[in-house]
Amino acid sequence: MPDEAVFREEDFREFVAQRSGALLRTAYLLAGDWATAEDLLQIALTKTFLAWKRLGHIDAVEPYARRVLVNTSTSWWRRRWHGERPTEILPESPAADQLEETLERDALWRHVRALPNRQRAVLVLRFYEDQSEAETARLLGVSVGTVKSQASRALATLRQRLSAEGVEPAARAQPARPPTVKIPRPAAVVDEPVEVGLGT
Repeated sequence: MPDEAVFREEDFREFVAQRSGALLRTAYLLAGDWATAEDLLQIALTKTFLAWKRLGHIDAVEPYARRVLVNTSTSWWRRRWHGERPTEILPESPAADQLEETLERDALWRHVRALPNRQRAVLVLRFYEDQSEAETARLLGVSVGTVKSQASRALATLRQRLSAEGVEPAARAQPARPPTVKIPRPAAVVDEPVEVGLGT
């Protein structure tokens, strides 16, 4: 029905206006560059719109969009690296702007980007999106045990590599305040940076 279609489109536009900024930042953390993040977001929003009616309730919309982001980013990394694990430092994009150059100088962020895709996704969902272990497992299609082990390995790797560079992880000195990496949000979204926790 026309009225139903208009209602659905209005709801979708409202969802995009309210949540696309947060989803874009999540996509950036998963992909590592803004151009790819924007592509991932467009795919996620397109699939979300097509699935809007069957999702049934607004509470199901964002988890669905987030899961599409994770699945699409995983496929993207597999195509890019042909199944190989990322090297210590990922190559910079030729079109990288000053923001990316600044992020690349951050030791913690550099090592987060160098983590295997699954481990990076676990960290993003657990400590940036603040998802529970159960919800992270559901979004990634794995067991809770896998989420725990992947998070543990990722954090151990980060601590080891940071220590090797003479950077003492804050979590050792102050267990209540895990190390963070500041990810500036796009200027169009908000001016303040986001802090991404990397502790347990």
